[in-house]
Amino acid sequence: MKIAFVPIDNRPVCYTLAQLIAGIDNDIEFSIPPRSYLGDLTKSADIENLFNWLEQLPEQDAIILSLDTLAYGGLIPSRRCPETFEQIKSRIQKLKDILLKKQGEVYAFSSIMRISNNNYNEEEKEYWSRWGKRIFDYSYQTHKLGCESCITNTIPSDILDDYLNTRKRNFEINKIYLELQKQGIFETLIFSKDDCAQYGFNVQEAQFLERLGAFTKTGADEIPLSLLACAVKGDVKVCPVFLEPDSTDLISNYEDVSIKQSVLGQLELTGCTVTTEQDADILLYVNNFKTNQGEIVMKIPTEHFSGSFEVTKKPYMIADVRFANGADNNFMNEFLKNNISDDNFYGYSAWNTSANTLGSLICAAKVKFLAKNYNEKSFKNLQLTRFLDDWAYQANVRQTLILPDLAKLTAGMKPFEKIVSDVLKTQVDVKYIYPWKRLFEVEIEFN
Repeated sequence: MKIAFVPIDNRPVCYTLAQLIAGIDNDIEFSIPPRSYLGDLTKSADIENLFNWLEQLPEQDAIILSLDTLAYGGLIPSRRCPETFEQIKSRIQKLKDILLKKQGEVYAFSSIMRISNNNYNEEEKEYWSRWGKRIFDYSYQTHKLGCESCITNTIPSDILDDYLNTRKRNFEINKIYLELQKQGIFETLIFSKDDCAQYGFNVQEAQFLERLGAFTKTGADEIPLSLLACAVKGDVKVCPVFLEPDSTDLISNYEDVSIKQSVLGQLELTGCTVTTEQDADILLYVNNFKTNQGEIVMKIPTEHFSGSFEVTKKPYMIADVRFANGADNNFMNEFLKNNISDDNFYGYSAWNTSANTLGSLICAAKVKFLAKNYNEKSFKNLQLTRFLDDWAYQANVRQTLILPDLAKLTAGMKPFEKIVSDVLKTQVDVKYIYPWKRLFEVEIEFN
């Protein structure tokens, strides 16, 4: 099967993670643009070269597109770039012209512009450092109360106008994508709700798009991987097993749906069938939170996993979502007591939000289950990446660092490398990189 893939940006979770997952099946011929064409934290993608790459692609069975990359230069530039609606619209027309010449099914996603609840402007416009939380509150309360006049607004008019105009531009662009879907350009089109809350302009926009027939989904970075799973045809029957079965109605951080809805939604999107434990091909163990989702970096506590965990002989995968962005150490201590065999282990993830964890996990499990020419080494490299990133780094070593420090990082990771090597019965020969020169993400590069 031939699959082409245009990522959100050049982060390892967007770029190399997709390569590792596709590599699980040697029968997948995976095409991805040069990493240098993609954007990063401060640089937009090279859109012209990306269009040229798309035009020159040989025939594919499936093309997976992050539309924000092709329209704005990336997910972050979609919130920052000053270009007009007409400029973006002309790019979309060019994309349409290219896709009309292609035979493969096109799976695409576009973000509904997020509203982060903080005053950090690292991924936003400059004014977010002072006004971000107030803009979030203004959005939240306006939607919740149903009227602007009910809100006491202290945001300068020029800043609020700029923000609302950027939102309007992106929203109108999303409506164009919806029209293209109705014309048959896209096999599947997803609108993502990134860093969501219960109320807000982004939630309102999602509801409006849904009334027009759109499919919206909480999450963002994992959605291209979910679309990759869609493109890999075949049914996989999955049974979710919640480790806190009485708490499945609780809502994860950065999401607007319950953890149960999040799990079911991700399974639906990836083309899996939800079934009983007896009939399942794979069990999806979910280490969900009992009272609230914790967050390690933000020092938001929650009750750790406190039971025992014993895997069965049935194929299984594990979504560790008790904390946002990092593993639950108590759970990992229990899980790693088990004999982890490649025969029935289909993956682990504790990457960032619940949606990020679930979408990437299910995609890899589906590719492995349906693989026509299974590559055990690629699957083990994927699991090394998840254990070393989600558990060793995010939940442990990162907490000892104030600034990116490769020497301290490398030294701190050594004890975990030994554990993971023994558990997965494979050698660990890696080096570490801070791709965006910040603590939030680390890249694990195989030597």
